[in-house]
Amino acid sequence: MAKLGKNAPNEQEGKETVEFFKDLDREALNTERFLEKYSKQLGIIFGVLVLGVLGFFAYKQFVVAPKNVEAVKSFLAAQKKQTEGKDKEALGGKSAANPGFLGTYNEYSNTKVGELSAYNAGLLKFKEGKFQEAYDLLDKFSSDNKTLMALKFGAMADAKSGLNKNDEALSLLDKASTASDDPYTTYYFTRKAGIVALGLKKNAEAKKYFSAIDEKYQDYDNGMSDSYIEMTKYF
Repeated sequence: MAKLGKNAPNEQEGKETVEFFKDLDREALNTERFLEKYSKQLGIIFGVLVLGVLGFFAYKQFVVAPKNVEAVKSFLAAQKKQTEGKDKEALGGKSAANPGFLGTYNEYSNTKVGELSAYNAGLLKFKEGKFQEAYDLLDKFSSDNKTLMALKFGAMADAKSGLNKNDEALSLLDKASTASDDPYTTYYFTRKAGIVALGLKKNAEAKKYFSAIDEKYQDYDNGMSDSYIEMTKYF
């Protein structure tokens, strides 16, 4: 049997390196042929992608940005009316001259300010006793702010209570009680959920809410949760 020389491993490595680069050359050649064959189609695809990106930024700059500015102006005008105690004018929605919160939402519903206008309009509709309209408007609002979302669910629960749909109100209060990281907000809606559950004679649920307050939020409750827990035994 022939013996391998001292340089055999190096020779083997050299062959493997040559083969590796030959493979790369073949792949490069295949890629070049592919590009030559489909250059027209690839050019069209690339052009479409570029146009899409440019269109997106143009839309953001020339459509969305001006809309946001106009929405803010409209919202602030409605808010000024509200701080002056002119709720009907703040609600608006009856003329282009005074859009109010309703008009601002209708015109700019795809903006965050438009959604906030729906929330404020919902609260004003609730004050008028128009509970279903209030609920529908509040439901249009969404936010990354967890406390605002808790307040939304709480207001929607009040609207459902106004419609004598207290089971649905309880479900919304349960959402409100878990939506926020703020301890007082959580306490407030947990307590409210417990009271509604107690009124519905859902004593087990009521006890769950009041027990949670007793365990976590005694600083806000002044011992009232103990009294409510006792009430669940008799009502």
